[in-house]
Amino acid sequence: MAFSMRGSTGLEGLDQVIDGLRIGDNVVWQVDRVEDYADFVAPFVQHATGEGKRVVYIRFARHDPLIPDDGTAAVYTLDATGGFESFSAEVNAIATREGQDVFYVFDFLSDLLSAWATDLMIGNFFMVTCPYLFQQNTIAYFGLLRSSHSFKTVARIRETTQVLLDLYSTGGAVYVHPLKVRGRHSATMFLPHKREGDRFVPVTSSGDATRLLTYISGREREQAKRNLDYWDRLFLDVEDLLARDGQEREKEEMLDRLCRIMVGRDTRILDLAKRNFTLEDLLHIKARLLGTGYLGGKSVGMLIARKILTRAMGDDGWAHLEPHDSFYVGSDLFYTYLIENGWWQLHTRQKTKEGYFEVAGTLRTLMREGSFPEEIEEQFWQLIEYFGQSPIIVRSSSLLEDAFGNAFAGKYESVFCVNQGTPEERYRAFRDAVRRVFASTMNEDALAYRVQRALDQQDEQMALLVQRVSGSHRKSYFFPDLAGVGLSRNTFVWKEGMDPEAGMVRLVLGLGTRAVNRVENDYPRVVALDAPLDRPLAGLGDIRRYSQHYVDLLNIGTNSLETVSLGEMVKAEAGISLDLFAVRDTEAAEYLKERGLKEGAPWILTFEALLSETSFPSVMQGILKRLEAAYGYPVDVEFTVNFGGQETEDFQINVVQCRPLQTWGEGRKVEIETDIPDDRILFASQGNFMGSSIVQPIRLIIYVEPEGYHKLSNSERYEIARIIGRLNRQIGAGRDSLPTLLMGPGRWGTTTPSLGIPVGFSEINNVSVLVEIEHETGSLTPELSFGTHFFQDLVETSIFYAAIFPRRKNAVFNPDWMAPLENRLASLAPGSERYEAILKVYEVSEGGLSLMADIISQKLLCFNPSKTDQQSGRTVSARV
Repeated sequence: MAFSMRGSTGLEGLDQVIDGLRIGDNVVWQVDRVEDYADFVAPFVQHATGEGKRVVYIRFARHDPLIPDDGTAAVYTLDATGGFESFSAEVNAIATREGQDVFYVFDFLSDLLSAWATDLMIGNFFMVTCPYLFQQNTIAYFGLLRSSHSFKTVARIRETTQVLLDLYSTGGAVYVHPLKVRGRHSATMFLPHKREGDRFVPVTSSGDATRLLTYISGREREQAKRNLDYWDRLFLDVEDLLARDGQEREKEEMLDRLCRIMVGRDTRILDLAKRNFTLEDLLHIKARLLGTGYLGGKSVGMLIARKILTRAMGDDGWAHLEPHDSFYVGSDLFYTYLIENGWWQLHTRQKTKEGYFEVAGTLRTLMREGSFPEEIEEQFWQLIEYFGQSPIIVRSSSLLEDAFGNAFAGKYESVFCVNQGTPEERYRAFRDAVRRVFASTMNEDALAYRVQRALDQQDEQMALLVQRVSGSHRKSYFFPDLAGVGLSRNTFVWKEGMDPEAGMVRLVLGLGTRAVNRVENDYPRVVALDAPLDRPLAGLGDIRRYSQHYVDLLNIGTNSLETVSLGEMVKAEAGISLDLFAVRDTEAAEYLKERGLKEGAPWILTFEALLSETSFPSVMQGILKRLEAAYGYPVDVEFTVNFGGQETEDFQINVVQCRPLQTWGEGRKVEIETDIPDDRILFASQGNFMGSSIVQPIRLIIYVEPEGYHKLSNSERYEIARIIGRLNRQIGAGRDSLPTLLMGPGRWGTTTPSLGIPVGFSEINNVSVLVEIEHETGSLTPELSFGTHFFQDLVETSIFYAAIFPRRKNAVFNPDWMAPLENRLASLAPGSERYEAILKVYEVSEGGLSLMADIISQKLLCFNPSKTDQQSGRTVSARV
């Protein structure tokens, strides 16, 4: 950058005052009226075009155009309502395309308040745009409406810009007062200058200067709210509206306005919010909001659900709702965090195709260590002081999360803070939790999810929901009695005659982590609410094996999240209602007795008494159906249950999350043949699948051979998972033309290789059918993951899931069907030849393999539909 390179304001007298403009200058004009700004834009543009310079006009405001659309300047008309990131990215892209030595005029920055509702984001926009224009050797004009922005916003702009000018029009005279002119000064430069024709005369007389500046500062003092962010001033207007009991139309318009700046852009969620929230509700929420901006999907869903249910408190059973005192961190902090720490350009690179995954890793690491603005840190302290030593959880609540069509289930982190220790230790733990959740926006699974849902270029700001952990102290432990997931529509019924509209829950003892995740070595209780005592695994074998054996809880003594066996919990006498939740394991007791052991009879968590002797199933069903009716759509909720006394009906349900249930397909009837020879069947089952009725052709099979996989070391199992990820990426956009069946032993997506195949969801997200096969070792066992985040991923990605238990009645698995096919592994994944005996990749001729499932009869069949053997038919033309 050569500072000798000159530009001009187009006014010779003003150039003399500030020693002209320099290439690289960003010039901010603080004015009272658009017309005053326009009067100084015109000579700047005229001079620039006269010198042969290209002028670009960035048009986004509602005020009259500053430059006529007559070819004088290149005009770019932008829409700021799409969000800060997309708007900033558009400006950046324009500046990149236009190149260097271009002159810019921007509309009034103040008009962005109508789109973003906060001064903070205007300051953020200037902080990312000004340096980039400086690097491009430009000169740019910006307008700012005086007394419309907080002192902090003006201070951030003053710090970033090269030139800051105050423009006053009073008593028929025009004054320009330079406040900042980087790189030059003179004896009178920073005095007010009165315009007299083409001249700008400094106001040097003490009397004249005193009268002028006293008048100006006195007028500004009348703006008593100026030190507040526009956001805060807006809510003061709401309080005033309610205090004077404004007209209903005024209140409706204000409610609509607040919902648009707090709730989000999803029209269906916005409609729900406006139908359920009042202005008083939003004022109460704002009082518990740290920072500014959107609440995010998880917070909004929880608040809407609780408002719907609170209205029903007068009905029998609705008093079972537990209150909450959550806090919210507004979405604007996320971008501020990136900008204040100097990572915005890195973030911009990450949004490109080339840097999308590569830069994300660097950014994720940096985001775990960043700093926050002082005023935000003070708010963090107030939150910590409010909760004291009560455990809290910091949960993701991004803009796109928990919307209609996009759940983002499990893609971002939630962090428990056991919240023990000194105030400083508790503060640091909370701050680190916020960083972790922010950094999780760069997780590979989250990035892959956004790409697959065509969301990768949309604004995805991360807001936060901070909740008091539901539960109670039990000696050195803290946990709720029960937790789980509830679905208002059980479209995956496992028994003929069950009503899908009755809903279902997935229930665990302790924290809900074991209900929303696929848990190793454990099986939560799945409950159909119209038949709560029926089991989806009925007839599958030992009830002991398919129950919950471990409990997730918070250990107050060690200040950590821990997993404890049920046996340890019983010995610790931690206040579990065993008679309500569990039954004695009489077989195990007899076994111990025969061997002379004196240990008490172990317990099995079945929840039989809870489901048969209390109103919990009907109350839970009522909650789900009430929410479904209000949403006009099936819902998916996360909840906790706490018993407050000796009475079994003395329980409270805390709805901690609610979102539209992601579903696909219809419960239509599919006719499945019953007399197909065994040699034409690859697999078949009665039940044990998730997904609607389906007829799906298969063109590619990826198969992990169970016995060979069982013999591998853990490191080799991870290698197998990575190779599958490579194959999955090759399928990519060809998923529809090359529908793929992925089969393997145990659980897909496990974190424990001894239990299955440790792939990330981004490594299997392009397949059409996913099959888990039970292997006789006993540890490689599928899990029917109704209601989990894994389940949500499968449904949202339209992946059909099936579990095959070859040793059970009405189940068939015939791997010999694939024997004549050629293993394509080596050609599709070079370097993986050593695993050819374990990992098989087969192409199937068109019409050679089809999967059929009927949700009504619960029949599943994958077979060669032709009576002639098509395995050796014509070559498949589609490539992986």
